[in-house]
Order: sequence, then C-alpha cells, then structure tokens
Amino acid sequence: MRIAKAVKDGKWGKAKILQRILVRSHAARMLAVKRVTSNKGKRTAGVDGILWTTPRQKILAVDTLHRHGYRPRPLRRIYIPKKNGKKRPLGIPTMRDRAMQALYKMALEPVAETLADPNSYGFRPYRSCADAIAQCFLCLSKDDSARWVLEADINACFDEISHEWLLKHIPMDKRVLRQWLKAGYIEEDSLCPTRSGTPQGGIVSPTLANIVLDGLEAAVRKAVPRRNKVNVIRYADDFIITGASKELLQMKIQPAVEAFLKQRGLSLSQEKTRITRIEDGFDFLGQNLRKYRGKLLIKPSVANVKAFKRMIGEAIRNSGFMTAGDLIRKLNPKIRGWANYHSPVVSSKIFGDVDSYIYNCLWRWMKRRHKDKSKGWLVQKYWSKGSALWRFSTVEKTSKGERIPELVRASGIGVVRHVKVKSAVNPYDPKGFKYLKERKARIRRDNKRRNALKKAA
Repeated sequence: MRIAKAVKDGKWGKAKILQRILVRSHAARMLAVKRVTSNKGKRTAGVDGILWTTPRQKILAVDTLHRHGYRPRPLRRIYIPKKNGKKRPLGIPTMRDRAMQALYKMALEPVAETLADPNSYGFRPYRSCADAIAQCFLCLSKDDSARWVLEADINACFDEISHEWLLKHIPMDKRVLRQWLKAGYIEEDSLCPTRSGTPQGGIVSPTLANIVLDGLEAAVRKAVPRRNKVNVIRYADDFIITGASKELLQMKIQPAVEAFLKQRGLSLSQEKTRITRIEDGFDFLGQNLRKYRGKLLIKPSVANVKAFKRMIGEAIRNSGFMTAGDLIRKLNPKIRGWANYHSPVVSSKIFGDVDSYIYNCLWRWMKRRHKDKSKGWLVQKYWSKGSALWRFSTVEKTSKGERIPELVRASGIGVVRHVKVKSAVNPYDPKGFKYLKERKARIRRDNKRRNALKKAA
C-alpha cells in the first residue's frame, strides 16, 4: 500500500526504498517460498533438478533469498503445443530463481497496478477473462456503439521484448533484472543466450509484459479524438480496439499501435491482425462476438468448442482399462472448468450440444468395454435416474460404504451473468478495499445460491 501511494504521488525515491525494505523482509521471503511450493509448478524442477518438498527444505530455502551473491541459473527449455500446430517455448527456472522472482514481484506489482491501463485484464489481481468480455459487451452492445474492430496480434510478444527497454523502464533492482534477462536457457545440453524477451514460465514475466504494454490506451487516445468510439480492451498480449470506421482504425490507430510497439521491440503480425465489421463477428479470448440484426450476442467460439470436444473425445478414447469412477474423476474438472469459463455468455444451446457429444462418446466407450451386453444392462450399470435427462455414474465400494461419483453435465453448470470489475480499482489503494470486499462477498453469495438451486433441482 505504501509503495502504491508513493508511486501515485510521484515519489519514486521513496517507492524504491520501500521496495528494498520489502524484498529484505523475512516475512516476504517466507511468503515467496510458500507461493512457489504450493502452486501448480511445485513438482517441476529446473536445470538443477532440485525441488523443495519437505518443511526443512522450505525453511532453509528462505535464507537463500538474498541479493548478495545471487546469480540465477539458466532456464530449462520445454515446448508445449499451440492451437495452430506449432509449439510454444517455455523456460522453467530453478526453485530458487522462482522464489526470487516471486519475492521481487511482490515489490513490483503495486507499481504495475498503480500505473496499469484501466482496461487491461490479464494476469492482474481481481480481474479475469470474464471482465474483458464484459467490457467488450459494454463497448459494442448499444445501437450507436462502434461497428468496426481492430483484432491485433503481437508477434511472439514474450520472446521479442527489448531488453534495453525493460532495463530502462522497469522500476525494480536493475542488477537482478539484468541477470534474469541474460541467464540464457539449456536446450539439448547446450547453453543458448537470450538477447531479447522475457521467458514464458517465469513468475514475474506476466507482470513485466503488462508493464511493457501499459500505456497503449493512452497512445491510442492521443492518436484520435474520443468521439470516434475508440476503446481498447486488453488481456495480456491479446487486445482489440473499437472504432467508428474502418479508415480510422487503418489509417490512424493501427500506425499509432505499431509505433508504440516498435519502441518496445515488438511488432504486429500482418497475417493475424485484421479489421472486422461487428456484423461479421470476431473471436476474442475463446468467445465469438457478433451482432445479429443489431443485437450483440457473445457465444463460445466454434474453434474453442471443437478443441474442447476433441480433448474430451481423446480423454475417453485413451482411457484404456480405467474404471468408470476414475474416468468420471478425470473428466469432471475439464467439463466444469470449460463450462464455468463460458457460463457468463450465451452458451445454453452449445452446452446441450457438448453434453450430447459426451453422451455419444460414453456410449461408444461402454460398448467397447462390454461388447456382449445389452443396452438395458449398460443403462442399469452406468446411468442413474434423476431430474436430469441422463446422468453417467457408477457405484464404488469403499471402507466407509458406497460412493457414487457422477459426471458433471455442462448444461447443469448453467448461465450466470458476470458483473464486471470497476476499471479504475486498485487492490493496493485503500479506497478500493470496501468495493473489492463487497464484490467478493456478493460473488460468494451468488455461488452459494446457485449451488443450492442445483441441489434442489
């Protein structure tokens, strides 16, 4: 809070001193270790193969988080598949480097939040994709809203950010930052240097990328008058810009965006960057936004639904000799997570279509396992009766009695409208504490009411 206030007041010297106090704090170092040993990557080691799993290892690790004598190890390079068939490189730091990044992120995040663009929603506390989509609805749903949208795509954003720009503009310890940027990575037992970019996989990388792209809204506003229905909605490195005409977006806004990115060593992808009319629709963050006879409807995109169906179908086909209970436990998080993501938009019909697809996949799965059994036998073994049209379940015997795991249905999640977070709220400013607390409590109450209605049905 004190760092955020100092930055807001323009007292950068005081902010720097407060940052130094925070990263030297024993409590902050303990919290940094806790965060890297309790997140999803806690079982993924870096190039040294070391993991912090026991309480003794964790408490000893706290005393290693010091700037003096610190030198980060190279990253372990791995690749994950992308939607277009290509592979995305990830750099995995060692546990100590991750903890150091978590420690310095605590001191950097208040600065980033204070200076952030109002309509930036990616990798920020109390913000989500649902907030970005809700902002799109506010900017495009009215009769007199903008009819043209610039869909922007940055070429390899995390890999191309200029190190010189980062070292000049990121308000943190320059020596530590330079060591992170120049640590290199190990690939096929060879040390490769890093001359640009910030590694995807590092804890501090999303915050650095957000700071790099903050100021985009101001640059666009400066290029055109406000009356031209210009709005910038950004989630990490994905963003759209609305405008009153195609010419405005093409002749004024796109050149301003390109100039802004060029200063940071970035550029727009000419293949993926396009200007679209709202009546033709466009995809953003897995949703399709399009006006039908003047009414804006936001639905799960065709590509997103196909990818989800493919993932579920492969999971069922590759289940091998997995029991029905294990298959249910494998599928439930996938179905629940996907349906919850799309629950704020117009998705009821698509949820029903997805349920039908899963139903057919499960029937094929059952017939492969029980080739000589009748349809009635299969229904009695795997389908339970209830208020829903169908419910895939099984009976498991445990030491405490019988357990009946049931498969989640996407249509059972339902559609719940999302209330967008205020664009200007800062979680490190005391003025926003009451609003964020009330918003969190309201979301909790809505979820309880929603779950109670489901159980009653």
